[in-house]
Amino acid sequence: EKSVVASVREEDLGPRHAFDLSGGKGGLGVGTALLAAGSVGAAVYAGSKLLNFTSGSRPYDENVGNEYDSWTNDGVLEYYWGEHIHLGYYSDAELEKGWKKKDFKEAKYDFIEEMLKWSGAVDSGAEPKNILDVGCGIGGTSRYLARKFPNARVTGITISEAQVKRATELAKEQGLANVEFKLVDALNMSFEDDQFDLVWGCESGEHMPDKRRYVEEMTRVLAPGGNLAIATWCQRHSTEATPFTDKEKDDLQFLYDEWAHPYFISIKDYEGILKGTTCFSDVSTDDWTKPTIASWRHSIWVGVVDPWIVVFKGPVVWYKTVREIVTLERMHQAFDSGLMEYGMIKGTKKASGEAAASASVGSQSEASAGRPLTDAWYSW
Repeated sequence: EKSVVASVREEDLGPRHAFDLSGGKGGLGVGTALLAAGSVGAAVYAGSKLLNFTSGSRPYDENVGNEYDSWTNDGVLEYYWGEHIHLGYYSDAELEKGWKKKDFKEAKYDFIEEMLKWSGAVDSGAEPKNILDVGCGIGGTSRYLARKFPNARVTGITISEAQVKRATELAKEQGLANVEFKLVDALNMSFEDDQFDLVWGCESGEHMPDKRRYVEEMTRVLAPGGNLAIATWCQRHSTEATPFTDKEKDDLQFLYDEWAHPYFISIKDYEGILKGTTCFSDVSTDDWTKPTIASWRHSIWVGVVDPWIVVFKGPVVWYKTVREIVTLERMHQAFDSGLMEYGMIKGTKKASGEAAASASVGSQSEASAGRPLTDAWYSW
């Protein structure tokens, strides 16, 4: 297993952008380039500390796939985050040493490994044969799993044409024939029932306008005995006794609207949805805020010390970068304060006979969660 993981980490990194620092015709002198980079990096970070944006600039709409296209095409996110657009995993020992000492992209590979162990998909020693990656982005996790399980077939789905194109390009470059990427709406999948023995949803639930439907569709295509594993940003569970304060509402609304999220729900809400389907023999949850929270400030740090791609894109991108840093810091604060939680949710689908005796998918989900989990429920 160690050799497999090592090969994935070496080969799965996308190409870095190159800039001419030679000082020749059309190029910047090294000293000038370093000064420019340092100045912009410092200015961007300082600006993020001084500015206090009160409303988001990219609220969710039905054409959110266009936003994903934009993020993919500008290359900035891939440059800094690599092929894996999700948080990383930091052990207690690594946090004690200091998160800056860990490679930012390495933390993402560690997250996949930890999530795979936690999912229970390999507990029996058997490997999954048909894997679905829901909300695959540019396909980093899909390709990782395809390389880790060479006898499996991996399918990654997204609603972004640019992401499908980029994911497919990278799979071809890396010589992977057992992975494919499709333009598919996760809320209305075209797959047959009971098709996949591992359904993987890593940081895609945040973007779904109907969380209940999101879970129902993943449950429908999951084969009996298969594993569903979800990792997602969640907000704390509110009750009549512990309602959201006005400040919490404002903070959440900004986080919704800055990165095109319809809304978040709580870990408990997700647990209720899974149990409400009556299709799972067991449902478990966990809060991974502690091992993931360092990712927010680590992502700011890698941009400040290596701002090259931003430096050469001009003022419009500089302003956008300031907003991104502000949002990353506000995400850190939201998770640190307990307003947000990093939800891990898993379940094993009942065997065919058990599932047939259960109520149809979705008949009890909404009631179990205690409220309709669409974009209307969270209205203050």
